[in-house]
Amino acid sequence: MYLDCRHLNKEDFLAHFPTIYEKCKSIGIDPMENMIPIVPACHYTCGGVLVDEYGRTSIHRLYAAGECTSTGLHGANRLASNSLLECLVFAEAAVNDILNQKDNAIPVLPLWDESRVTDADEEVVISHNWDELRRFMWDYVGIVRTTKRLKRAKHRIGLLMREIDEFYANFRVSHDLIELRNLVVTADLIVRCAMQRKESRGLHFSRDYPEMAAKAKNTVLRRRQPVR
Repeated sequence: MYLDCRHLNKEDFLAHFPTIYEKCKSIGIDPMENMIPIVPACHYTCGGVLVDEYGRTSIHRLYAAGECTSTGLHGANRLASNSLLECLVFAEAAVNDILNQKDNAIPVLPLWDESRVTDADEEVVISHNWDELRRFMWDYVGIVRTTKRLKRAKHRIGLLMREIDEFYANFRVSHDLIELRNLVVTADLIVRCAMQRKESRGLHFSRDYPEMAAKAKNTVLRRRQPVR
């Protein structure tokens, strides 16, 4: 099979796909003059939040749609950009389900008490932590991982969590701070789950455990049942 890009504007192609262009050129293929040979490949599942046909999760009134979910709409896997269909279909289903709820009253929440906090004197700290999180997650928790790198990432996540707790206790809460907190929580979950994996499968590859287990275990996290 071939991918034909010869009809495209070269400047636009270079602007959008510089890496692909350079790779093709390095093996003697000019995408502007030659068709690019392609082969089928597996695109690994990225979603993981289980939902029903209305986008409802196991948490009451929490809905999910799109790339973060495991809907089964495209079978056990999905191709690039197919999550757009999931966003449209499940977003509408979720909205209709919410509108049909008998009790849509928003609970009364107490006002946020800011009487004992001050404005952050260093907003740059939040920006710095944000950049640091992105950088070490890319370096230590990318597709190729090692146990040592994961431990380094876990240590830095712990430091960031303590800094964020200090901000919450002493400074005014901002949109950027809340988003940073959510990113750190997500990063912590990713690292802790990765450290429990003793095989390489899908998007997860560990140099310490390069082989797949003989039998795949269920990787879907479920709420623990209460001990009776």
